[in-house]
Amino acid sequence: MWEQVWQQGLLGTNVWQFLIAMLVMTHITIISVTVYLHRFSAHRSLELHPALQHFFRFWIWLTTAQSTKEWTAIHRKHHAKCETKDDPHSPVVKGLKTVLLQGAELYKQAATPETLARYGNGTPDDWLERKVYTPHKLKGVFLMLAIDLLAFGPIGITLWAIQMMWMPVFAAGVINGLGHFWGYRNFECSDAATNISPWGILIGGEELHNNHHTYPNSAKLSVKKWEFDIGWMWIKTFEFFGLANVRKVAPVPVKDKSKQALDLDAAKAAVHNRFQIMSSYTKNVIRPAIKEEKAKAHAELHQAFRKAKKILCRDEALLSDKAIKQRDSLLDSHDLLNEIYKKKQELQAVWARRSAGGEELLQALKQWCHEAEQSGIDGLKEFADQLRLYTLKTA
Repeated sequence: MWEQVWQQGLLGTNVWQFLIAMLVMTHITIISVTVYLHRFSAHRSLELHPALQHFFRFWIWLTTAQSTKEWTAIHRKHHAKCETKDDPHSPVVKGLKTVLLQGAELYKQAATPETLARYGNGTPDDWLERKVYTPHKLKGVFLMLAIDLLAFGPIGITLWAIQMMWMPVFAAGVINGLGHFWGYRNFECSDAATNISPWGILIGGEELHNNHHTYPNSAKLSVKKWEFDIGWMWIKTFEFFGLANVRKVAPVPVKDKSKQALDLDAAKAAVHNRFQIMSSYTKNVIRPAIKEEKAKAHAELHQAFRKAKKILCRDEALLSDKAIKQRDSLLDSHDLLNEIYKKKQELQAVWARRSAGGEELLQALKQWCHEAEQSGIDGLKEFADQLRLYTLKTA
C-alpha cells in the first residue's frame, strides 16, 4: 500500500486524471490573478466576498510567491507610467526579448519600498499578510510542492514546476510582452497595448489587453460581440452566488434615432463613448479615404499605403521617426487624407476639454460638426450627423 502511495500519491491518478488536475490547478492560479489581483485589488472594478478574497490570497501564496501589495503596486505603476522609462515592464522601452525572458525579474526589481508606498494603498495589511504571506513567500511554494508530491507522487514535481512557471511565462512574459507588441487593436489608446486573441481563455481574459488599457477600471475585458473573457464568466458566476459585486464595466454606446439635433446629452454621451467613437471614425472615415486615395494612385505608389491606417491612427508618441516621416509624406501628397487627419486631431482636442462646462463642450462639438459638414467629404458629413444620436439614456 505504502509503495503504491509513494509511486502514485494519495489520489492514485492515471495520466488523463493528472492532466485534468494540472489544468484545473493552473486555471485556479490564472483566475486568482485576473479576478483577485488584477480586477479587484489593482483596479477595484468589482467587490469580492471576504471568504473568496482569503481563498485567492492563500492560493497566490502557494503558487506565485507574490504578495497582493507588490503585484497591485507594480501593476498600478505600469498604468501610470505606461511605455515610459519608469514603466516596470514595457517592451516598447525595454525590448520584447527582455520582457519575455526576464518578466519575473522585472517584477522583483520594480518592488521597491517607494513603489509599494505610492501605489500599494488599499491592499491587505492584516495579521496573515504581515506574519505569513509577506515574510514567508517561499514557504508557500514549498508547501505547494509538498501537497503535489503527497497527492500525485513523484510526478507531482512536474506539476509543481509547471505551476511555478505558469505566471512568470504567461502573465509576466506573454501579457506584459506580447500584449504590448503583437495583436489587434479595437481602440487607439495612448499606449501600445494589443489584444493577443479575441478568445481570452488560456490567460483568464487578459489576452484582451488593448480593451483593458482603454477601459482599465472595467471588470469585463471583452468589448466586441465576438470576444470572450473567461474571467468575466467566473465573475458573473461568483456574482450569481452572492460572492462578487460588479462596480464598473466599459460603456456601451446608445443611440436615439429620434434626435433631430446635437444637444448637451449627445455631447456628454459622445465624450463618455469617445474611444468607441474614434474607433468608428477609423472604420467609417479614415479607412474609406485611404482606399479612395490608393485607388487613384499609381500602382508603384501603393506600397506607401500599406501601413497608412496605423500611422494615421496611432498616437504620435508610439510612432517611429520613419513612420512619422511616412505619415507626413502621405498627408502632404493627399489633400483628402490631410483633411480627415486634421479633423481627427481636432475631435480629440474636443475630448480633451471634457472637464470644461457642459455648454462649452457642446459648442466645441457643434463647431467641429459644422466644419465637418462643410468639408465636402461624404464620410465626414455622415460621421458628424451620427454624433447627434448619442445619448446617456439607457436603451
